[in-house]
Formats: sequence, structure tokens, C-alpha cells
Amino acid sequence: MKPIIQYCLLALLINLSITSCNDNYISSIPDFPVNLVLNLTTTYPTFKNSYNKSMIFTKPITAVDRVGFGGILVYTGFDGEYYAFDMSCPYEHQTNVRVYPNGLGQAVCEGCGSVFDIGYGIGNPSSGKAKEVLKRYKTTLSGNVLYIYK
Repeated sequence: MKPIIQYCLLALLINLSITSCNDNYISSIPDFPVNLVLNLTTTYPTFKNSYNKSMIFTKPITAVDRVGFGGILVYTGFDGEYYAFDMSCPYEHQTNVRVYPNGLGQAVCEGCGSVFDIGYGIGNPSSGKAKEVLKRYKTTLSGNVLYIYK
């Protein structure tokens, strides 16, 4: 009987280690292409080495840029890390009803009024009708270039 318990525990640990590294989640916001490259030295120097700052992109800057479903909110969290969220409210599900940063580590939906905590890059709803987190995109900083992608 003891080897069966050990086998089950091993299978459970393997399953947890495989799924815990996966940060994909099911979102009510449809999947749209995301590709933004931001040079923090030449184009966006005030965004570098700061916290609680944000930029919004509702339209592509170049021909190869893709800004998701409702646009991209790029945010420098309280921890100095870069985060990116789709601007479409998960409660409203529309491209033209967006969330905007309020300067307090939060994003607020202009339609339903839901408030989302973005200060540490999570995007959890803290008040309002929304119950789902903001759709988050991956960010990678390489030198002075910030890459945002899905």
C-alpha cells in the first residue's frame, strides 16, 4: 500500500510543477495580437527608472505594433517592474470601454466604474461590478528596450 501512496504523491508533485509555471488563464477578453517595442532611452526616457507611472496605447505606433483587444496600459509598479494590461474592462467586454490609470496604483473602468489594483502588476478588481482580473500581457526588459507580447 505504501508504494501506491508514494506514486500518487509523486504524480501530484509532477502535475503541480508543470501547471504552476503556466501563467495562462481564461479571460473574457478575446485573444488579439500583442506586440509593442518601447525604447526607454530615446522614445520614452521619462518612463525609465520610475514607479507608479503609466502609458496607454490604443493604436499601433508602427506598422508591426499590435495593441491587443482594447489597447495596452503599460505600468511601472510600486516594485519598479514593468507590467502591461489590456485596457478593455473584463466586465464590459468592449474595445471602446477602457480602463485608465488614476495615479494611485489603480485602473478605473470608464463604463462600469470598476477599480482594479495594478500597483504590483496583478490587476485584481477591488470594487465595482467586475469580478475578473484585467488581462495581463508579458513584459521583458532587455537593456533599454521594453518588449510587450502575449
